[in-house]
Amino acid sequence: MNTETPFETFLNQHDEEAWSATLATLLRSIHEVDRNATQIWFAFYPLPLYRALSQSDEREKLVQQLLLQGDYELRDQVDKSHHFLYGHRFWPQVKQAVEQHAGSFNQTLRASLADQILAVAQTIAQQLKKDESLVVGITAVAFMIVQQAGLAAFKTAPGTISLDRKHAKKSPEQILRARAKDDSQGLLGFLRTVNKQFTITHDENDDQARYKLNDGQDLAWGAAEDRSRDWVAIDPRRMEGPIPVECRSASCGTCWVGVLGGAEKLADVGVREGKKIKEFGYIDTAEPRPLIRLACQSQAHGAVSIVIPPWNGQFGKYLRALKAEQDRPAVLEPKQGEEPRSETIQ
Repeated sequence: MNTETPFETFLNQHDEEAWSATLATLLRSIHEVDRNATQIWFAFYPLPLYRALSQSDEREKLVQQLLLQGDYELRDQVDKSHHFLYGHRFWPQVKQAVEQHAGSFNQTLRASLADQILAVAQTIAQQLKKDESLVVGITAVAFMIVQQAGLAAFKTAPGTISLDRKHAKKSPEQILRARAKDDSQGLLGFLRTVNKQFTITHDENDDQARYKLNDGQDLAWGAAEDRSRDWVAIDPRRMEGPIPVECRSASCGTCWVGVLGGAEKLADVGVREGKKIKEFGYIDTAEPRPLIRLACQSQAHGAVSIVIPPWNGQFGKYLRALKAEQDRPAVLEPKQGEEPRSETIQ
């Protein structure tokens, strides 16, 4: 029995390509403070992975095949998956507005996905008396959560935020300035060519979530020196500091991170990193300094703000093989007297 609501049916008509086009449309309307964060969130919770798992007849076997570790399902993270977005502080109002939109959804209006997200964001902004650009990103996130977690699970979540009062008071401009600021190297720092150190922040909502990195050192090596807390107790994947690491050669993909600020201060993606990160399925881009990186391959030359995904795995090859199988010409049984012929499976 199909229990989908009209709104869920509408969302499920949108695949990865449709969402990519929607995000491209929305980016110009998202405030700079959340522009990178929104793109990173969608990379952290890719629709193809969700669909592969939900459509698999042997889900647990597939999870093992893809070497998935950590929390990769949105159903269990409705309220907290987006904690690194500035718009997270408006989550209770965003969640309520999206629920109301779902309840009154009229599929005969045929408004595009982007237009619906913008319309809901406008309503939220008017209610909060905030700039609309501050809530567009988190509203898009809410729509995708409904698509992956389902409206029932979305409604069941309490709608709480993971942000203390101090950080909740920060303005977008304060956060952007903090991301752009490099460490002082002392009175004659501008003359220094060696022994430079920079701060890497891995949670902007925690003043203690940062470590020092030598100029030219990769993000993973610097994190391994951080013993400020019991990282394994926080996340079993974090055996060497705040960034999960299993190797140092881009072979495991465990150390992928999102770059909120300072992407331009990281060395360009090398051939191996570019190849492997596509195999893992985290990104597929030719950009020299993308927002998703492998920490063990990313040498920093300035202060950088990153966010650590709650999971890791290897599914890029699997998804490409799945697509190749779907696109493979099917051999049709010939009628009597005919030669066998093929037809592309759509």
